[in-house]
Parts: sequence; C-alpha cells; structure tokens
Amino acid sequence: MIRFSKYIRLYIIISAVFILPGLFVLTRWGLKPSIDFSGGTLAEISAASGISQETVRSMAEKAEIPLSSIVKSGGNSFILRSGAVEGGKFSRAVVLLNSEASAGATLVREESVGPVLGSELLVKAVIAAVIAVIAILMYIAYAFRNVSFGVAAVIALIHDLLVVLGSFALFGRFFGVEVDTLFVTAFLTTMSFSVHDTIVVFDRIREYRKKFPGMQFEEICDKALTETIGRSLSNSFTIIFMLVALVLYGGTSTFWFSVALLIGTVSGTYSSDFVATPALIMWNRRKAKS
Repeated sequence: MIRFSKYIRLYIIISAVFILPGLFVLTRWGLKPSIDFSGGTLAEISAASGISQETVRSMAEKAEIPLSSIVKSGGNSFILRSGAVEGGKFSRAVVLLNSEASAGATLVREESVGPVLGSELLVKAVIAAVIAVIAILMYIAYAFRNVSFGVAAVIALIHDLLVVLGSFALFGRFFGVEVDTLFVTAFLTTMSFSVHDTIVVFDRIREYRKKFPGMQFEEICDKALTETIGRSLSNSFTIIFMLVALVLYGGTSTFWFSVALLIGTVSGTYSSDFVATPALIMWNRRKAKS
C-alpha cells in the first residue's frame, strides 16, 4: 500500500504551480474573447488554387478588414474573424484575391454576431456551470450520505476549471488565443470528466470504511487510492492518447478545442487522486480535532 497521505503538502505545491500563474493573468487581464462573445463578423473564403494564409491576410488588409484571426480550415478554405465591418468588404477581398493572386476564390459565407448574442452565450455558460456544480455537490453528498464527499469532489472540480481557465488566460495573453463557443463546450465537458474517477475512489473508500471499521481513515484512503490508481490511469490514458492525436492531426479549426479537452483531462486525472482525496483527508483531520 502506497502512503499517498504523507505527501499532501507536495500535492498542494504542484497544484499551486499550475494554478497561480494562470489565476494571476486571469484576474489581471482576463480571457481573450472571440467574436462569439464580443461581436463581429465571421467569413469563410474558398480558393480553387493553393494560396497562403499570408496572401489572404494581405488582401483582407487591402480591403480594410480589421482581422482578429484567420484559420485554414482544410483544403483551400479559410475562416476569417474580424470586428464589425461594412457590407461588401469581404466580397472586395475576394475580388482582390482573384485579380492579384489568381486564386479563383469565392465567398462561401459571411455571418455577423452581435455583442448581445455574445453576452447571452456567456451568461448561459456561467448558469450551466453553477447548476452543474450545485447538482454534483448535492448528488455526491446524498449518494455517500456525507457532505464532506460532495465538498471534496467540488474542490477537485474547481481545481480543474481553474487549470483550464488559467491556461487559456496565459495562451490569450502571450499567444493571442481567443476563447469561443468550442471552448465553452470543452469547459463544460471538463466538469463531467473531473468527477468521473473521483466517484470511483470515493466508492472504494466508502466500501472499506464498512469493511474495516477499526482502520484509520487515512489508511483507508491510501488503500483505496493504491487499488484504484491503475484503473484510473488506464482509463484516462485511452482518452489522452486520442486527444493528443486530435491536437497533432485534427486540423487548425479544432486545435484549441482539443487542447482545452486535453488540459482538462490531464488535470481531472490528477485531481481525482491528488486533490479530491487529500481534501477529504484534511476535512476528516479538522473534524477529528474539533
């Protein structure tokens, strides 16, 4: 049996190293919102011949389009995001591509997203997250007949969300990465995965408390972690390998979505064993002293 409970301070230090820098940037500068939240225009341009991303950017600048990002979405198609622009400017960019670069380009779509829609998406995402946290807390507290299990699971959940948010705050600050609706999807998915392995460990702890009533609580947690960590890692690595493949070969349009899921999965794997269970142990220690 591995004495995991001996290294709780180390787990706190590791979590702090990954959370505090991102939390500082998040509170100081925040996330960098895409047009899904701030409002603007999205357009897709398809070219018959191969052209570079820089060529498309150059023609957009000549058409006086204030681009915020440009992504190659497969083949010779490009997705352009910008602030609000006057009608006809993307059509002018297509004309410039055809006349100066002989691209055989066509404007596939042009969509406007207002800031009101962006605010609505953000509010709904926050409401969904809050409802999920409360529901998880209540469900686990009821299932294990102990509120400490629910609180420990929520602490691990918040840990994972801070890791994902902090990471993208850093990405946005230093690499210009924007958060969009796909990020919200990854964010909410992380919440569900975070609790997945935690429940397995907690269920084993509950089983051993009944089976070994004379054993110290910390020893029960160590025994439960020792016996479940192999299963947790095997389960998580099957997902991590798939997400790594998506990051490497999934294309630019889903790259940051895959990165967000990968960060959330790795953090969720760690927190299930080294955040949730230590939080439960610390709760029990405090209760024993009082």
